[in-house]
Amino acid sequence: MSQITLLVDASKCTACRGCQIACKQWWDLSATKTTQTGTYENPRDLESNTWSRITFHEYESGGKFQWLFLQSSCLHCTNAACVDVCPTGALKQNATGFVSFERDLCNGCAYCAEACPFGIPRMETINALTGEAKASKCNMCQDRVTNGMTPACVKTCPPGALQFGERTAMITKAKERVETLKARGYPEARVYGENELGGLRRMYVLTAPASAYGLPDSPQYPVLASAWQNVIQPFGYVATALAVVGLALNWVATRRSRLNHVESLAAPAPEAPAEKEEV
Repeated sequence: MSQITLLVDASKCTACRGCQIACKQWWDLSATKTTQTGTYENPRDLESNTWSRITFHEYESGGKFQWLFLQSSCLHCTNAACVDVCPTGALKQNATGFVSFERDLCNGCAYCAEACPFGIPRMETINALTGEAKASKCNMCQDRVTNGMTPACVKTCPPGALQFGERTAMITKAKERVETLKARGYPEARVYGENELGGLRRMYVLTAPASAYGLPDSPQYPVLASAWQNVIQPFGYVATALAVVGLALNWVATRRSRLNHVESLAAPAPEAPAEKEEV
């Protein structure tokens, strides 16, 4: 199966937020009531009912000022820490590369939110009394993509800032676009996501350093996830195995004790010695 990538050309983004609306409409996500907080961003952050949003950044370099717009959402890492730490299999790496999410399998542990190097997953409290919660994030429109369709945000984008297709083709397009931007006076233009964390399935063409867009310049696989894979999870398996063995031995010992007790009750009482007659 071919590997896919969603390419975000930030140089073409007009911050129309069409992708935000398309995402909410396709997934029937509720609106968020907001108030003016002195920024064009709305809402101010990703939420359990907002899986994609446009961020605004001011950037000055070489005496030139730029407004930088970026679609912020799950980056679908190839080396996905969220998948590695998920104990229930709610997060999985699809055969085409993106990170799928099955909400029904989520137990609300929030390990994914802690492990993500981009801080993407959000937790939704389902029951405050019991503490029940569910994670949420972009799933690359898994229902559409697995049926040969493009993600809803890509289908909607008016300026064509979002493209979707086979990964090699998207990388080629991204590199060609970077060369065009450099020729047009954007010397800091670059591709972000070709190699980071094994390759991001939401890849960007940027006109400034990643940090200017609020992205880490060099995202790292988190120590927490490494510890989970190499120490905690294996120890958990060993502990579980030992617990099972212990329970089995306890059951055998208890059963043997009960059988011995039953056998002792069923055994005939020893006869009393006959009394000797006096002469």
